[in-house]
Amino acid sequence: MATPKQGLTTPEEAAMARNGAESLPGLLSRLGDDVMQLINSQLALFKVELKEEASTYARGAAGIAVGGVVTIIGFALLNVAIAFAVSTLFAKANFSQPASYALGFVVTGLFYLIVGGIVVLVMKNRLAKQPVMPPRTVEELRKDKQWLKSEL
Repeated sequence: MATPKQGLTTPEEAAMARNGAESLPGLLSRLGDDVMQLINSQLALFKVELKEEASTYARGAAGIAVGGVVTIIGFALLNVAIAFAVSTLFAKANFSQPASYALGFVVTGLFYLIVGGIVVLVMKNRLAKQPVMPPRTVEELRKDKQWLKSEL
């Protein structure tokens, strides 16, 4: 059977080509085609891995944003409570209703600060565990490098 790509016309020539008796230009042409196919498959794998990594980072960033918002709310409440507490301490030495409000703001503000801080730390640690380089693409590139060395 003839293959138009290699220019073989008889089954004997095709058998010779399979047995390693193919001409140098034919081998180089086939190697070039194989390298191009390899590069195309590597690029496709790289694109898929980048999409996976981007979605992971997007989820992590969303979690950090939620934790940041909760922390900002806690910080604002804590600042309002501190302002009430300081003004109350200067006004009277004993506790009044505004002082009890201030203590309520302090407890609520601390709660939001703790919860928001925990969310931010958990999401930061999850993102820190993600590899920067796509592992499958790197492994495939290593294999391809070995294959190219053996082919040349």
